[in-house]
Formats: sequence, C-alpha cells, structure tokens
Amino acid sequence: MQFLDQLRALRRQRAEWRQAGLRVGLVPTMGNLHAGHLSLIRAASEAADRVVATVFVNPLQFGVGEDFAAYPRTLERDSDMLRDAGCDLLFAPSDAEVYPRGRDQQTFVEVPGLSDQLCGASRPGHFRGVATVVAKLFNMVQPEVAIFGEKDFQQLLVIRRMVEDLNLPVEVVGAPIVREPDGLAMSSRNGYLSAAERAIAPRLRACLITAVARLRSGANFAEVEQDAQNALAAAGFEPDYVSVRRRADLAEPAPDTQLGSGTAQDRALMILAAAQLGRARLIDNLACDLDAPLAERAQDLRP
Repeated sequence: MQFLDQLRALRRQRAEWRQAGLRVGLVPTMGNLHAGHLSLIRAASEAADRVVATVFVNPLQFGVGEDFAAYPRTLERDSDMLRDAGCDLLFAPSDAEVYPRGRDQQTFVEVPGLSDQLCGASRPGHFRGVATVVAKLFNMVQPEVAIFGEKDFQQLLVIRRMVEDLNLPVEVVGAPIVREPDGLAMSSRNGYLSAAERAIAPRLRACLITAVARLRSGANFAEVEQDAQNALAAAGFEPDYVSVRRRADLAEPAPDTQLGSGTAQDRALMILAAAQLGRARLIDNLACDLDAPLAERAQDLRP
C-alpha cells in the first residue's frame, strides 16, 4: 500500500491509473478505524480496480464545543488496518494541504434543505463542512465510485444530492451498517463510552426496533417518535431526535400514510435517531417499508 500526503504525488499516481484504464474507488474517513470502515474498503474493492482511502479529521464539520481537538488520531494503526484490508493507497493530507488559504478563506459547498434538518439542525454548519471536504476529496482523488456507510444516512443523501447538483462524475454507493454483536452500530466515537454507558448504548437500536414494529402496526407517527424519545431518556440517553422520514429524500411522509394511503415514496420510510450518552453522540437508523412482505419486514429487526 502506498502512503501519500501531498496532492501533487496523488495526482501523478491517479494519472498512471487513468492511463492504464483502471477504475478507482474512494473511501473517505476521519481515521480511528474499525471493522465498519474495513467493510467499506471491501465494498470498494468489489466495485473498483484500485482503492484509495483518505484519513483527514476535517475541522469544518466540527461545531463550537465539539470534539475536534480530542478526536482520536491513530494514523499508524489505521495504516496497518488498511494495508491488511487490501487498500492500495492511503492519502492522509495535512490541514494546510486541504485548506491552503486557511479555513476562513475556503470556498464552501452547501446542500440546502437536506443539510438543515435532523443532525443539521443540532449541528449548524456540519453538513456544509462535510459537503465541502467531500467535494474537495472527489476533485483530489477523482474516483469513479465512492463508498459511504449508511449509519450516517443523512450524510449519504447530502453527498448524493451534491453529486447530482454539481454534475460530478462519481457513483456514490451506500454500504450497510456494521454492528457489534449486541446491535450497537460501530462508530469511532463508541470509544468515548464508559463501561456503564457501553452497556446502555444498544438500547438505541432496541428503541428503533420497537418503533418500526409499531409503525408497521399502524401507530401514529408522532406518538411513535415521542414514545421512542421517552424510552431513550428513561434508559439514560439525552435524545436529540427520533424522526420518521421518507427514505428517498428525508422529507416528512404525507399525513395519511399511516392510514394505509400515501405514495410508494411515502411508504418507504426510515426512522432515524440521535442521542447523547456521556461524551458520545450516537446515531442510528432502521428502514421501514410499510409495503414489504412480512418475511422481508423481519430481516432488519434481527437482534
């Protein structure tokens, strides 16, 4: 595996791959890798001839009082993991390489609407920072395909919208959530949890499973959301939101959807949640297709 930290060297390697007719896959990360990230590397390997992973802790997506300074930097360990996973090139640029004129003079990319709700409402400017750095990484690496985890489902849709709106020649692929044996979605921030908090953390997914079951039984959307937030609070979380949205665009489903009406888009739902537990902000989601056959409905509710 090659290790590069300069754009000039990356461009030279990318030109060689292009001349050889090789398809390039990109997996952007902020490092502190876990098995979920490695599943993205494997997905990229299946979709491309060469795989590039980036490790860059992007300051633009951290808000005031968030954990930018404390975010774990484990580059040597990350490099070993990526090499073992079959990554071809690790690009780990400095802050100055990504933002040569400084953060305040950077041109920004914004995706209106999708960026302003859910996590975007709680973390103003977060998705502007995400869209900006991903657009820059796309231009630096020039991949044919990029892989993102579905745990950050809102982020995935923001990036897809950005690619569509800016006519970028990149296929954006979502990869399934990778979970711990007890159901907790893998996250670099899980390391912030104390032993007691780690024992509580799987309750986030358990609340979503209960919420999905209630949605499929015809329960009122608002009641499902509120009851799930109450359950999280009772378990020791500080809930930010639990929200039922359309999977296609995160719009709120039509009011009559729960009564057996609504379009196909309105009935292909996602229930998303974010909650604070100690120092860790945890997010998770579950799909809920109201029209799926019973056998299919059970697949995403496994413990």
